[in-house]
Amino acid sequence: MVAQKGRDLLLKIDGGNGLVTVAGLRSKRLAFNAETVDITDAESAGRWRELLGGAGVQRASLTGDGIFKDQASDVAVRTAFFAGSILAWQIVLPAFGTVTGPFQITALEYSGEHNGEIRFELALESAGSLGFGSL
Repeated sequence: MVAQKGRDLLLKIDGGNGLVTVAGLRSKRLAFNAETVDITDAESAGRWRELLGGAGVQRASLTGDGIFKDQASDVAVRTAFFAGSILAWQIVLPAFGTVTGPFQITALEYSGEHNGEIRFELALESAGSLGFGSL
């Protein structure tokens, strides 16, 4: 994969009228994790740990910070956070694909300097099965 512009990683939310880009994220991080299930016992070969494939819980998390695209985006994200809503989100990874599925906002922070714009930080955690689509 050839190097891609970080700004092209997009975050979209389905607020009921289809997917719309919600934020001008300046930095973002998407992480996939899977728990392991240890099935090692006294008869494990050479006393090496053994894992049970496909048994652990998988999850995805996204963190980012930046500026909201517009007032409607700020309202949509803030409303989802305070309601504890689980909504459909899509993360677009250029030259890779899209990750789509239910996420919950687990952190929302606002900050700003006296001579600058208001910024926000956001954290999302997957809340169900995720799909992957190629671009």
